[in-house]
Amino acid sequence: MSQPPEYSVRLENLCKAYEMGDQKVHALAGVSAGFEKGSFWAIMGSSGSGKSTMLNILGCLDRPTTGAYFLDGRDVSALDDDALSDIRLKYIGFIFQSFNLIPQLTVAENIELPLYYQGVDSATSAAAARRFAGIVGLEKRLNHKPSELSGGQQQRVAIARAMATDPVLLLADEPTGNLDSKTSLEIMDLLGEMNRSGKTIIMVTHEPDIAAHAQRRMIMKDGRIDRVE
Repeated sequence: MSQPPEYSVRLENLCKAYEMGDQKVHALAGVSAGFEKGSFWAIMGSSGSGKSTMLNILGCLDRPTTGAYFLDGRDVSALDDDALSDIRLKYIGFIFQSFNLIPQLTVAENIELPLYYQGVDSATSAAAARRFAGIVGLEKRLNHKPSELSGGQQQRVAIARAMATDPVLLLADEPTGNLDSKTSLEIMDLLGEMNRSGKTIIMVTHEPDIAAHAQRRMIMKDGRIDRVE
């Protein structure tokens, strides 16, 4: 008998409503889904489809109005702000369209930053920075500032930083949105390598050619899952 799938992420009837004056807008309207460990998903949909709200909840940047969100088997949907911050730090890696690097810090220091907040000692975090910079091909740029790097190199730093804490889940928000087509392919190849190493990746994108790099695609419409491919 086959074993049931093991999920990194499971959503049960997830709803998110916002008050807009005297109206209630449902950004998510009853989403239930499971994302298996080691899978690579692309979430797509037009503006207002709910994909950004979904990503914010997956990243513990927002809470659902109702429903449950299980991350690595733990229901995190009703945790307080401090607990959510701890979850983000320990279990989730973020890759943003705008890179979100600290301009005053070097490549090494940017990669080490989440480890610093975890209380990891300097020698261990420095070794991790060297290791992950090597994985993304920036081992010779450790002492450079973000302004001295190309857009693609900055995104590689962001990926290394996201990987440094060995997160359960990698979330990518339009990770190639500010990059040319050649560099975009390089970044997607790198994310593919991360996925093949066992990481669960959920990516929001509006570009079909970028979504094609994922194993599965979830199409959102009007706050619901329209279809899964």
